[in-house]
Amino acid sequence: MSFISFEFIVFFAIVFPLYFALPSRWRLPFLLITSYIFYAFSRVDYILLIAFSTVVDYFAARELGKTPDEQDIKRRVLLGISIVVNLGVLFLFKYFNFFSESIFSLSETFGFAYQPFTHELILPVGISFYTFQSMAYTIDVYRKKIEVEEDAAIFATYVAFFPQLVAGPIERAQNMLPQFREKYVFDYDRVVSGFRLILWGAFKKVVIADRLAIYVNTVYNDVDSYQGLPLIIATLFFAFQIYCDFSGYSDIAIGVARAMGFDLMENFRQPYFASSIRDFWRRWHISLSTWFRDYLYIPLGGNRVSFVRNLINLMIVFVVSGLWHGANWTFVIWGALHGGYIVIETIVSHFIGKKQAPGYLSWLQIPITFALVAFAWIFFRANSSGDAFYVVQHLFNFSTGISGLTEPFRAGYLSSRVEFFFAIILILSLMFTDGLEIRFKQNLLSLIPWRVLRWAVYYGLAFLVLFSYILYITTTPAFIYFQF
Repeated sequence: MSFISFEFIVFFAIVFPLYFALPSRWRLPFLLITSYIFYAFSRVDYILLIAFSTVVDYFAARELGKTPDEQDIKRRVLLGISIVVNLGVLFLFKYFNFFSESIFSLSETFGFAYQPFTHELILPVGISFYTFQSMAYTIDVYRKKIEVEEDAAIFATYVAFFPQLVAGPIERAQNMLPQFREKYVFDYDRVVSGFRLILWGAFKKVVIADRLAIYVNTVYNDVDSYQGLPLIIATLFFAFQIYCDFSGYSDIAIGVARAMGFDLMENFRQPYFASSIRDFWRRWHISLSTWFRDYLYIPLGGNRVSFVRNLINLMIVFVVSGLWHGANWTFVIWGALHGGYIVIETIVSHFIGKKQAPGYLSWLQIPITFALVAFAWIFFRANSSGDAFYVVQHLFNFSTGISGLTEPFRAGYLSSRVEFFFAIILILSLMFTDGLEIRFKQNLLSLIPWRVLRWAVYYGLAFLVLFSYILYITTTPAFIYFQF
């Protein structure tokens, strides 16, 4: 079920008041049932998968809690069961065909021919998110960072909590599990703050991301027909499309949870104002980048090993991160690019030290970082590695000038020129808003001083969301990260 759908509006309109109307003791079972109903909208039988991961990790963690440190082999076996089951399920549904076909292609290169075995299983929505979240709990119990959760209903609700089930944030047990024991009362200020965030997230998704998607999809689904400026514009538009799409989802998820009394972690922090690639990953998909830091980078040795080994660790983390996003070589290349960026930054920092750039150069760090990130997005968005390399090769071919620059917006409801300039205005407005939020360290909507003006802005945003949704209801895509 998408947050941007009539079904979710009905779903939340029923769940939200009922949640506060129920006695405290019934709220947890109610949340668990509604979370499974929410997930069932994607495909009913895949409820068994999330239930399976939940049961395995619940009992593995319970046994870990009972097993003394002296029985280290048993503890490692229990942890191994959790990791193997979660990654095994993820591999079967998400990566099996990719690796089977890749091995087949490699074998053909060496003259071995055979029929690759593949399956037609549909990738369950959100599987990469809830398997990582559930597995992290078992790892934390093994490391004795958290206590074992004895209440099966609380743990099951933590894994399946509907606001962040499908596309995160990937929450930590130490943050969420205690919250399910709290007895929340209706808090007007929290509800207003939550709904304000929902509105802002919907605006970013429907008004900005989905409008940019028209141009991006037209170009990237037929890259051979374009070169030069249209490819550059489509790539830049995709950078803002995916930002507004994913951060919009996160805003809605955090807002829905906040209105119901729960606090989810921040997932985005104005990433396109980053002054380095390392800084970008402190601001982009924070829940995933910190997950890889804590559960892969540090176990590999982090920066406590030799300099060369540290560089290898960094590259491993980013290649795996790319593969996490999708079973395609384009994602592997995207991850490797970011790994390469980080490795170069680390080498430069190692040999010249962390010197502060002169003022006139420090301003260049942000656009340079953005340019590097945008270039990597080519491989993330391209339908194939062949398409991606075509875009790279023809990105700066300006033989056609600016002719047809706005033409990819022909599928829009308004004229292509109006759609194009409206898109530019929306992007500039977004960056201006992000800049102000950095300055004032809070959501801009909460800073509007006068009540009348504040509500005028709310109604204006709501109108734009509704207007855009109605215009493009037949072309409104699902959230990009639903495929991961």
